[in-house]
Amino acid sequence: MSSNKNVQDTHIPEQMKVLHSALLTIVSVMNQPRNDEKMIEEAGIKLDRALFSVLVGIERLGPIGVVELAERTGRDYTTISRQVARLEKLELVIRRESDADRRVREAVISAKGKAMTDLIDAARERMGNEVFRDWSRDEIDVFVRLLDKFARALNK
Repeated sequence: MSSNKNVQDTHIPEQMKVLHSALLTIVSVMNQPRNDEKMIEEAGIKLDRALFSVLVGIERLGPIGVVELAERTGRDYTTISRQVARLEKLELVIRRESDADRRVREAVISAKGKAMTDLIDAARERMGNEVFRDWSRDEIDVFVRLLDKFARALNK
């Protein structure tokens, strides 16, 4: 009897362990409060660390409702709602009725908030350049392309 398994597939379980470990490391590093603090300092902005990821999330994903933002960040709805209200008070986001569903209030980045996230993006680029300093241009291109492909596949 022949097996349906390819010899080339035998390494996949070990690769999945390596992939899972790498993803856990990435998530762990990205969730460390000190890294947000470093980014805020590098960007030269004044923003409470707790509001940092919410502001960036709204800029990247917005317009977005509080419930969806809470689900995407793995945080409680009430916490995100309070943080969005604080960002609105700081004039970094605007809340408005959703065009698709009038019951939903969406958060969208304001001009002042966009200026702040532009500073964050510039800081992220400087910090990223340091991380990738020993990588070739081809390695970076392949990494970005495959990571984006992976992210899109996860999001289906």
